[in-house]
Amino acid sequence: MEPTPQLSEFGHALIYVLVGIVFVVAGATVSGLLAPHRPNPEKNAPYECGEEPVGSAWLQLNIRFYAMGLIFLVFEVELLLLFPWSVVLADRALIAAAPAWGWFALAEGLLFIGVLAVGLAYVWARGDIDWARPHPITPTSPNPITAEQYAGFALSTALHHND
Repeated sequence: MEPTPQLSEFGHALIYVLVGIVFVVAGATVSGLLAPHRPNPEKNAPYECGEEPVGSAWLQLNIRFYAMGLIFLVFEVELLLLFPWSVVLADRALIAAAPAWGWFALAEGLLFIGVLAVGLAYVWARGDIDWARPHPITPTSPNPITAEQYAGFALSTALHHND
């Protein structure tokens, strides 16, 4: 009669996860106890890069930054998938064993690059990767002073203040 194992494979995985959790909690606890805690206004500032924070941290970020980041991630991840594909395609033993596999892999890779190109064209046509700032619309109101008169007034005022 064969003895039954005391732990199943799930038991081994559970022990592995529990030991990992214990290590993380123990490391964070020891670090919190041993680390020096001397706060000051400079350390408590939201930035430590040499720039003084100006204004509130709650500001509206232009959606272009978010869209550009997402587009970058999508294309970066998809291009990273080409590296394992190229390694498999370069395997001479596999190509020699099944020559049709090489042509199939090449067609599949070219199709993948074509989908990337169509996606890039779509994003480019929508203007999502144009980094130009939008031109604000300046409100107009009826004003008897022309732009030339205003420019002349501003220049004479500046010259008068320099004296």
